[in-house]
Amino acid sequence: MARIPATLTVAGRTDAGVHATGQVAHLDVPVGALPPDQLAHRLARLLPPDLRVPAVRQVPRTFDARFSALRRHYQYRVCDAPWGVDPLRRYDTLGYHRWLDGAAMNVASTLLLGEHDFAAFCRRREGASTVRALETLTWTRDEPHLLVAHVAADAFCHSMVRSLVGALLVVGEHRRPPDWPAGLLLHAARASAVTVAPAHGLTLVAVDYPDDDQLATRAEQTRAVRRPIEPTRE
Repeated sequence: MARIPATLTVAGRTDAGVHATGQVAHLDVPVGALPPDQLAHRLARLLPPDLRVPAVRQVPRTFDARFSALRRHYQYRVCDAPWGVDPLRRYDTLGYHRWLDGAAMNVASTLLLGEHDFAAFCRRREGASTVRALETLTWTRDEPHLLVAHVAADAFCHSMVRSLVGALLVVGEHRRPPDWPAGLLLHAARASAVTVAPAHGLTLVAVDYPDDDQLATRAEQTRAVRRPIEPTRE
C-alpha cells in the first residue's frame, strides 16, 4: 500500500523541552486502513524510543484534539534538596538549591485563579489573546525535597505555565511577597521581572474532553476570540 501523508493535530503544542505523558492527537486515515489495535502495534515499531502511543481508537468526525478539549493538566516538578536531583529524575525535575516555602507558594497561587489577562506571564503572539481561565494551581510536597505544581486551565498561552512557576519560585524563596504574582496581572505586556522556569521540569499529564455529543459545540466555543479583560477600578 502506498504511503499517504497524514496531518496530525495535537491537544497541546508544548514548548521545546517540555514532556508529555498525556498528549492527545487526531488524524484522518483512509478507508481500509489498519484497525486501531493493529495501528498502535505498528507505531510502536516505527517510533523513536522517546515516543510511544499507548492507545489508538476511532472517534467521531466532530472530534478535534485541540479545539474540543475542555482543559489541559500540567505538572511541574521541583527538587529543593541541597544535594540536587535524583539522577534518575534529572530529565523531568528542576533542581533548585534553595529551600522553598510551599505554603507561601500556595497562597500566591490561589490569588491567580480565575479568568484573567495573563499577558505578564506570556510571550505574546500576533493576533493571539492572552486571556485564560486558570482552574487549578496548587503545590504539593510529595517527598521531603520534592514540590509538584498541579496546573489546569482550558488553555494556556505560550510559556504561561513556566512563567507562573518562575514567579512562584521567587515567592517560595521569600524574595517576593505572596501577592506579587497576582499584582502582575495588571500589566498589559510581559513582565520583565518574571523568569521563565526551565522547560524540562514541565509535563503535560492529561487532557479532558466532553461527551461525544458536545464535541462540536465545544470546538466552536474554543475557536471564539477572547477579548482582553478591562481592569476593575475601586
